[in-house]
Amino acid sequence: MQGKTPIAAVLAVLALVVALVAGCSTGSGSGGSAAAPTTEAAPVAAVTYTPAAGSTDVSPSTPISVTVADGTFQQVALTTADGRTVAGSLDPAKTTFTVTEPLGYDAVYTWTGTAVGSDGKTVPVEGTVGTVAPASITSVSTNIGDGQEVGVAAPIILKFDDAIVDKKAVEKALTITTNPPTVGSWAWLPDDGGSRVHWRPQNYWAPGTSVQVSAKLYGVNYGGGAYGDSDVSIDFTIGRSQVVIADATSHRMQVVRDGVTVMDIPVSYGEGNEDRNVTRSGIHVVSEKYEDFLMSNPPFYENVRERWATRISNNGEFIHANPLTTGVQGSSNVTNGCINLSTEDAQTYFQMAVYGDPVEVTGTRIDLSAADGDIYDWAVDWSTWQSMSALAA
Repeated sequence: MQGKTPIAAVLAVLALVVALVAGCSTGSGSGGSAAAPTTEAAPVAAVTYTPAAGSTDVSPSTPISVTVADGTFQQVALTTADGRTVAGSLDPAKTTFTVTEPLGYDAVYTWTGTAVGSDGKTVPVEGTVGTVAPASITSVSTNIGDGQEVGVAAPIILKFDDAIVDKKAVEKALTITTNPPTVGSWAWLPDDGGSRVHWRPQNYWAPGTSVQVSAKLYGVNYGGGAYGDSDVSIDFTIGRSQVVIADATSHRMQVVRDGVTVMDIPVSYGEGNEDRNVTRSGIHVVSEKYEDFLMSNPPFYENVRERWATRISNNGEFIHANPLTTGVQGSSNVTNGCINLSTEDAQTYFQMAVYGDPVEVTGTRIDLSAADGDIYDWAVDWSTWQSMSALAA
């Protein structure tokens, strides 16, 4: 027979239960208290300038902007020394302001405005940016006008009014866009009163090609303290294909338009008794036209009026009328290097020729070269032409 549970044992069990309950309790007591929650301060607006505020000798074509983090702009502007506001654009989020007009040379501009941070407090937009003071400013001209229609051999020529030291910097700023796509290359030709760079396609242009030239030269450091004067942008088109076939041994000249011979006429080329009187063999390019032109070739003649003169190189070669040689045109070469036609034929050809038309001369003992003037581009083989780029590998 079992006895009754001792009272001491019951009390021990009850004490253990109470202790366990007390150990699981999360209530506060006199032994400690929970830490009070903390609140982080809202961030202050942080303004960043590009280039950094206080910068000097900045190219005026450098992108200029200011941004704010942890806030937005209330007012922001860049102003000139006389207080004029420089054009700019603030993004929809009001966190980035970008200058949209080129700055001037040798000038100091000042940032003004305020930004408000997430903390509700404002911070100033302030500081300056100074642009470079060039030792000289170099201008550039082009051989083709905006909207012009030219022949299939026309090069694109940029002529600078001074020598360019950093040709790579210039060439990196040049872009040619064509439709249809056209393989071509820039080449730096010997300086001629200033540097000059030509772009020509590998082969003749396709008729109807549209061409856009973009030269972002303003603010470009040309080296030697010189900087670019302005950007250049031109759009032009390639017209019909018209090629002159001029074989000096045949004493004739053909004009082929879009694959069809539209003229086949008797002519006279340079007699070749002296080097100066040799019509150069090679691809010439029509560059100028004069209804009347005074020609000189001392000691043979000076200021002789010639009619319907189409220049094909800068060494004095023209296709022009010469009634004095009409009797031998088609049978003998007697000129001082020009291609002589009858007055009627010269006028007909003159009226159909445009800048950039190729004139392919063959059959003489001297080739067209750099010694013959400004446009001898097609006398240079393609691999050599590519190597004349400042960016050639």
